[in-house]
Amino acid sequence: MICVHLDKMMRLRGVGLTELAEKVGITNANMSLLKNGKVKGIRFETLSKICEVLSCQPGDILQYMEA
Repeated sequence: MICVHLDKMMRLRGVGLTELAEKVGITNANMSLLKNGKVKGIRFETLSKICEVLSCQPGDILQYMEA
């Protein structure tokens, strides 16, 4: 199971949902779904842009945990 820690990174960087969504180029609704772990997948392009904006690595946002 993949856990999403996007909310944690957003808090650490002081970036709000609307600001991140705008800088990444996706809707607030889609960013909210991603932040809350309600998506089945993410495009590498989107993940790359999130990492760029938050100055982090994919592993800072995504974590594998055994079910």
